[in-house]
Amino acid sequence: MQYLIKTTIIGLFFGTFGTTIGGLIGITFKNTSNKFLGFILSLASGLMISIVCFDLIPEALEISSISLIILGILFGVCSMILCDILVQKKFNTSIKNRDNNTLLKTGIIVSIGLALHNFPEGLAIGSGFGASIKLGYSLALAILLHDIPERN
Repeated sequence: MQYLIKTTIIGLFFGTFGTTIGGLIGITFKNTSNKFLGFILSLASGLMISIVCFDLIPEALEISSISLIILGILFGVCSMILCDILVQKKFNTSIKNRDNNTLLKTGIIVSIGLALHNFPEGLAIGSGFGASIKLGYSLALAILLHDIPERN
């Protein structure tokens, strides 16, 4: 029981600390250039892709089958496609507000995606600690670093 509480506190700390740092950076640097924003977003996506490819998928292959892993990945992709379709139908209005609607649609889809991916983030940290302490801490650190540019 004590191990579960410790894992929960570590996951909560790393998730909220990364989000807090990202929020503070977003407040501090209000007029960031597209180059800087692109760099930060590509850093976050590269970090998460490397964690998925080199930590999560190999660990998942040890405890499950390749078909179940592919099914989970497809489920995630299809859920984001469904969100995109639903938001597209909701904001399919006149052409004169097209730029504002595009920005709003993108914001809503990103918000839904972030909300949906916070749950598996917690599961990943908990599962990482269940597999090994080293994996748990590496996932927690990666998620902390990943959450920083995510909130800008």
